[in-house]
Amino acid sequence: MPLFNRQTPTSLYECMSLQGATAMHGLPEELRGRILVDTVHDGGVLPEPFLSDREGRPLVPLELLERRHIEERDWGANLVARELAAALGLASWCRVHLARVLLDFNRFPGTTPPNTRGPLDRLAINPPFASALDHGQKLALLELYDKISEQMEGQLDGRLVKIEVHTYDEHNASTTKRPDVSLINQPASYQKDARMPFGVFDPLYPDHLAESTCSRVLSHRISLNLERAGYRVGHNHPYLLPEGSMAVRSQVWYFFRYLRTRYEEAFPATRDDPGHAMVWQMLLNTNQRLSESAALRGFLHRYWRVGAGRRPRFEAAQRAYAGVRRFLQESEVVSDYRRSPDRPSSLVIEVRKDLLCEFDATGRPVRARPEVAIKVARVIAEAVVIFFETDRVAGGF
Repeated sequence: MPLFNRQTPTSLYECMSLQGATAMHGLPEELRGRILVDTVHDGGVLPEPFLSDREGRPLVPLELLERRHIEERDWGANLVARELAAALGLASWCRVHLARVLLDFNRFPGTTPPNTRGPLDRLAINPPFASALDHGQKLALLELYDKISEQMEGQLDGRLVKIEVHTYDEHNASTTKRPDVSLINQPASYQKDARMPFGVFDPLYPDHLAESTCSRVLSHRISLNLERAGYRVGHNHPYLLPEGSMAVRSQVWYFFRYLRTRYEEAFPATRDDPGHAMVWQMLLNTNQRLSESAALRGFLHRYWRVGAGRRPRFEAAQRAYAGVRRFLQESEVVSDYRRSPDRPSSLVIEVRKDLLCEFDATGRPVRARPEVAIKVARVIAEAVVIFFETDRVAGGF
């Protein structure tokens, strides 16, 4: 199996057509466009500009690069995602092409500091590229991060369910064997403190919405189907969701989109107000890439100073923010959103790598096992269909 390629694709987050595929558990036509199946860690693209310096010397030794790429990539995730989307009768599934060893889109932008405790605390740029790339190269790399964000945001809009497929190693650090499949739907911070950490997203996001990123009925329906089919299933193990993961960021994005719709229905005159536009841009900046949004959050919550030329705009945004906060506190918008059958779900599904790929003694993948991917995907697809046919009417999380 090829490890990676050096040519940057036209689309960094590409929707792969399933034209001609046969649906095994097809959904009604009106629902097929409301489910997104994607992968973010099974990319194999390492663009040449980030591999060599101006004299053509490698920035990272090839042996180290290959070893870390093998460790980091979710081998087999694309197989499962494709077969799951096909079984559901979807028109396409989506994938991030960039290799995780170069850029981890499932984390907040930035360079992971040395001696970081574990994978949940990492940022998007990690060793060996954390030290191999200079400042300009990291800026250029995060421009690719922005392009992925833009392309993915276009796919998130209007979805009811986002299923993100990952794969993980066969054994825990203790050498015990991991479940065949694990379903992840809880942020790490919420399990620890029963709230979202201060300063990650705007405090207008209600803490209790972070209890689960997915309808628990859906996750338990998938778990039940997998167990009945003979697969051992774990829940929120061996790790939870980092706040920078797409499952968490998308949930915050979905809520603030809903809040904006409800607010502008109540106060239509605010739709063209520059102060409100600044507030919505800040609230929806869940990937933390806009400097003005960061400055506005600092002004609102940490009382940062701003230059005299910008102060009137920031004060107008502060008044708009106060109006949005008051509406959130005095209306039923949170309870309506929480119990709505149209509240989107974001679920991470982990499948053991060794079930989907054969590896040699050095850990290098040598052969894919598409027959296993097909079986697992069809069991999950059947559960998703049952959820929409019988469970979703109950609504909410």
